[in-house]
Amino acid sequence: MVSIASTKGHQNVSMLGIGAYRPNRVVTNDEVCEVLDSSDEWIFERSGIRNRRFVSGDETPRSMAVAAADRAINSSGIDRAEIGAVILATSTWKTLTPHGAPTVAYDLGINGVAAFDVCAGCAGFGYALSVAADQVRAGSAKYVLVIGLETMSLGLDPTDRGTAFIFGDGAGAVIVGPSEENGISPTVWGSDGENASAIAQQYDLVEYMDRANALQGTDPEVEKVGRLAIRMEGPRVFRWAAITLPKALSNVLEQSGVSTDDIDVFIPHQANSRINDLMKKNLGLAENVPVANDIENTGNTSAASIPLAIEEMLVSGKAKGGQIALLLGFGAGLSYAGQVVKLPPAPVEPSF
Repeated sequence: MVSIASTKGHQNVSMLGIGAYRPNRVVTNDEVCEVLDSSDEWIFERSGIRNRRFVSGDETPRSMAVAAADRAINSSGIDRAEIGAVILATSTWKTLTPHGAPTVAYDLGINGVAAFDVCAGCAGFGYALSVAADQVRAGSAKYVLVIGLETMSLGLDPTDRGTAFIFGDGAGAVIVGPSEENGISPTVWGSDGENASAIAQQYDLVEYMDRANALQGTDPEVEKVGRLAIRMEGPRVFRWAAITLPKALSNVLEQSGVSTDDIDVFIPHQANSRINDLMKKNLGLAENVPVANDIENTGNTSAASIPLAIEEMLVSGKAKGGQIALLLGFGAGLSYAGQVVKLPPAPVEPSF
């Protein structure tokens, strides 16, 4: 009988280092309202956002991903030659082919490793973190680099009151690898394709390209086609979140084997500060448990949201490495993913 070889990994895995990159350009609510029919007060009251970051100058998705990843590697203290895989969670890489991860790996000096993209909207980091942890557990890679990256500003309609003030740009990365004690719980994840159209691009991609190619004219004429702008049905998303997320959070705690009393920090996706505070209350977390609020000055950065929020809490001292954190990402898809994790050490190169 033929015996096929298998791999043996490490059951205990953790995030060993974190890094982030925040674009230089700060965009205030007042600047957004130069085009959008709204006000600083209205935006902050409903979302908790005061500022967000947009790419500018020579900043690109590629440069942001590389910068965040390089900082995560340096913070972890591992030899980058031991990284066996790169997972890039993003919905805004400029091309579907080629995908982004191989290029990022090349720029980091680890060309040749397994490298692929994960597209799961705002839940993307949680999906990628789960795949990375399972890779290490299975022995597919000793260390895995996970990057959450978005340039949401490039797909915004600045006049859309439902989305224009919400989103921002940024990148966050972590190194996942073996540890003495387990630091990443089983993932609770799922999706709702029935309501997926509640967060969607303005155009079907094929339709968009057909319309743009048919113009065969100057750039101003092509601009008339419009951007692949994101549209969101807020009430529909809110109803889905109100039903789905409480169950997801309860399941995360159950699957992780910890109780609400064990949670030191709550780091949900930075979609809306009011929703995040409500989730904390409904979970029954202690009053002194800090909730990530990176949204106030970074906005909603989709797949980059959670690693950016982790970094901000570690740098600001609101959280410390080794503490137990509850994570939950949710959004386009409509998809969600949650884990209980031990936080990595504070980064050696803060992003701000």
